[in-house]
Amino acid sequence: MADEFPFELSPMFEGERIRKDDMYIELAGPKSKGFELVHAAEMDEVEDGGFTLIGSDLSEMKEGETYPLAMIYKIAGEAVEPDLEAIVERRNHDFQNYINGLMHLNQRYDIWLRISKDAIKKGLNSFEPIAKATMMLFKNEMPFIEKMEALYVTDPEEIDRRLIEVKEIYEARDARTRNLHDEDVDIFYGCTLCQSFAPTNVCVVSPDRISLCGAINWFDGRAAAKVDPEGPQFAIEKGECIDPVGGEYTGVNEAAVSLSQGEYSRIKLHSFFDAPHTSCGCFEVVGFYIPELDVIGWVDRDYANPAPNGLTFANMAGQTGGGKQVVGFLGIGINYFRSPKFIQADGGWNRVGWMPKHLKDRVIDDIPVDIVDAVATEEDASDLDSLKAFLIEKNHPIVAKWKETEEKAEKKKEEEKPAVPAMAVPEAVPTAGIPVAGMAMPSGAGGGIRIVLKNAKISIDQVIVKREEE
Repeated sequence: MADEFPFELSPMFEGERIRKDDMYIELAGPKSKGFELVHAAEMDEVEDGGFTLIGSDLSEMKEGETYPLAMIYKIAGEAVEPDLEAIVERRNHDFQNYINGLMHLNQRYDIWLRISKDAIKKGLNSFEPIAKATMMLFKNEMPFIEKMEALYVTDPEEIDRRLIEVKEIYEARDARTRNLHDEDVDIFYGCTLCQSFAPTNVCVVSPDRISLCGAINWFDGRAAAKVDPEGPQFAIEKGECIDPVGGEYTGVNEAAVSLSQGEYSRIKLHSFFDAPHTSCGCFEVVGFYIPELDVIGWVDRDYANPAPNGLTFANMAGQTGGGKQVVGFLGIGINYFRSPKFIQADGGWNRVGWMPKHLKDRVIDDIPVDIVDAVATEEDASDLDSLKAFLIEKNHPIVAKWKETEEKAEKKKEEEKPAVPAMAVPEAVPTAGIPVAGMAMPSGAGGGIRIVLKNAKISIDQVIVKREEE
């Protein structure tokens, strides 16, 4: 294997990070565009091991630059069916990270690759060995693939042309689960593909909650577990429902303990605050709580500017990812916005206050009509003050909650306000030389001192009442 490719190939390189200083080139990612797609084809439509490149090869690329990249694989075999496309596609992330000197992140049209300077020095000067090694791993690990062919594209115009059709394919896959819900099935599915980068991540795929990466829905998980029972997608017995609103199940909790290496013991699939789902790092969108306004905002990878909380997607992804269960931040797949159970434990869409316009437009048909105009975008608000003004102007449901909370706080304050009677201070109390605001000195002698305290709050830990003997 070492002689066949100009790089080492091993699972030990999973999780390898290529930092900017070590990077030769960057492919796709936030500064460019690209996608990966697997297409099930007939046996006579696939040239086994074939490779085609449209656009510039590695040898023609300049150090330090960023280029577009699309990777399209055709697969064929007696057991190959369209239901397996998304599963095979997601394994591209897995297998390409076996290549020393190559870092692959994310999925679908969010892919992001880096190739190291060291890999180029060792002789990696073409995409062909990358494609050949990836296809070899696919066929070794997924024997139902009998023939496989690769097409790589770096020409930006060709990628733009193909992206339109590719996004329609992704959308058609996602639409399959629209009428299937968590209560309709006894089995959920788990995925461990991201554990090379997020060791304690527990990715649970249910009919109402797509994978965090957005690439695997419930049907995809079922197909993968069927053809590759020992693979990274597997069945999770749902078990008893503990919390139907939050989406907590005994089977999921048992899986959480095992998959997170004991780090977590509870997961609620539809809660933002109470035992939320872990976040890997490949998530498409990150949610963030804004405590000053008691609303939740969402931002995706394509929005580079700071959200109203002053943080960018990269800032929040950095503290949310890694397989952590972080109260106040949550990674999700975009299709989860379309779920009727979308963060239902915390108010659903009525708790959402902000999201980028392009993201809102993408899911606008799934936002309830009575809230859609009250969800702000960067065109309406860029900081907390402008967001608060917008929410008030649009009479967002959270505004009524603010008023209710203020009224309760005022009522509680009134109930706790102590009655302050006039106090008689015995003559034995030394008061000389002590300035007391509001002190009144009564006329006459022997009458003691009367102190009147205005606008004062008095806290009394203990009152002792004694009978005075005459």
